[in-house]
Amino acid sequence: MMIHPNFDPIALSIGPLAIRWYALSYIVGFVLFMWLGRRRIKRGNTVFTNEMLDDFLTWGVLGVIIGGRLGYVLFYQPGFYLSHPLEILKVWQGGMAFHGGFIGVLAAMALFARKHKISFLQVADFVAPLVPLGLASGRLGNFINGELWGRVTDPNAFWAMGFQHARAEDMAIVGQDPSRWLAIWEQWQMLPRHPSQLYQFALEGVALFVIVWLFSQKPRPQGQVAALFLLGYGVFRFIAEFARQPDDYLGLLALSMSMGQWLSLPMILLGLAGFVYFGRRNKQAA
Repeated sequence: MMIHPNFDPIALSIGPLAIRWYALSYIVGFVLFMWLGRRRIKRGNTVFTNEMLDDFLTWGVLGVIIGGRLGYVLFYQPGFYLSHPLEILKVWQGGMAFHGGFIGVLAAMALFARKHKISFLQVADFVAPLVPLGLASGRLGNFINGELWGRVTDPNAFWAMGFQHARAEDMAIVGQDPSRWLAIWEQWQMLPRHPSQLYQFALEGVALFVIVWLFSQKPRPQGQVAALFLLGYGVFRFIAEFARQPDDYLGLLALSMSMGQWLSLPMILLGLAGFVYFGRRNKQAA
């Protein structure tokens, strides 16, 4: 069994100023977004200009941070934050939800499209291929932090990894089924888990980027690139959730599915319907 390196969450400190790896993962994501965006603009076949891209970054950052935080608050721990509203502002302590950030970015794209008098789908098709590598960077941040670990797995599996931050959950599992887990706990003082952050890095990040980026290299019906991103993310997130440990304050919900899977289902359905609809509409127009 591998052991998570238990990185120091602070990448760099200068006096009272501390820069965390998690913050750096967001910065890397935004840098990659801008770099890829300029490549798309240089290639042509888009209404975006470099100035519009610079403008959109501000809108997008606000959408990600505000939407991601509020999504976490509303989807995952509404009771706690209702009782401790000031805790909502403590973003540096972690607690961001992709689906909330996604809704926030949708709102930002709608406002941006209105400001520049272009269609929402033009903005969505341009933005979609630029997002997955930022998601990959965020998942690396999760892994470095040792958070969002996976479910318990076979200790002999080559992917099995122990997470020191999961000790409380590990002890609870050992107490529930000591005949299965006590010997492993006595040997390692932790249980073998899926490094699900790395699965999400590979699926929602790298694989989704390759698929959507390559698909967008040729002219496509308006809306279809964005629909492919929606479909691809929903499918990959749904798959990865089978390995990811459900939040302890939620557990598994109806049909033994996690909150992440339930939130991904509408993305899959809307993405598939949009991909087919935009393709057919293009054929009818032709």
